[in-house]
Amino acid sequence: MNIGFIDPIAKLLGPWASVLCAGSVVLRILLAVLLSAVIGAERSNKRHSAGMRTFILVSLATVMSMLMDQYFISAYNSGIPVLSAAAIIGMGMMSNNSILFSSRNRIKGLTTSIGLWTCGILGLTVGAGFYTLTLAASASMFLILSFLPAFELRLKNRSNHFDIHLELADRTRIQDFTATLRKLGLRIDDIEANPSYMNTGLCVYSVSLTIIGSDLKKYRTHNEIIEALGALDYVHYIEEMN
Repeated sequence: MNIGFIDPIAKLLGPWASVLCAGSVVLRILLAVLLSAVIGAERSNKRHSAGMRTFILVSLATVMSMLMDQYFISAYNSGIPVLSAAAIIGMGMMSNNSILFSSRNRIKGLTTSIGLWTCGILGLTVGAGFYTLTLAASASMFLILSFLPAFELRLKNRSNHFDIHLELADRTRIQDFTATLRKLGLRIDDIEANPSYMNTGLCVYSVSLTIIGSDLKKYRTHNEIIEALGALDYVHYIEEMN
């Protein structure tokens, strides 16, 4: 690298790790594949759409882009990392396409989409020879994906705002349901019929709620509220929407 900063790990490995040579190229590619495989395995273990192979290929593509840009800059005095810029644009388009909307109006794949984009950036950093940055960022990413969801779910289950997916066997009972919500201390912020379930015999709604009752705010979680609503005889199915 033609800059004053020398990566601590590269300094520990020796001068060859900071320049483009056969050894450093192999090291950077292997490191990119290994780290992306660890992150991809975590996604696969949770049955997400993008798994280990996808994360590896994204990281491999970006590390090769950065290596080629470094070669062109060194050999032809080109100051513009064209391939790396194109890789970032491609990652953005691919990540956007991995976001889906389910029939229950849920957004799916958002975390995986951002994870793919982040993994691609990690490929660029390791391709540029920033080993310490890449390892620290990869470890942080793995910890965020593995351990924060449980904490996030706990916070979400205690918030005053949540959305539910509601299925009623009879359309006329929606008035009874809304009346029950108000009695319990729940404010209806929005309610929308889901057209995906037309002609199925079910009346399906997406409902946004806010907890305004003092008792509910102090003692009830979303799971307890939904469990109580699910016990109503006219409710066919109910669950919280992510």
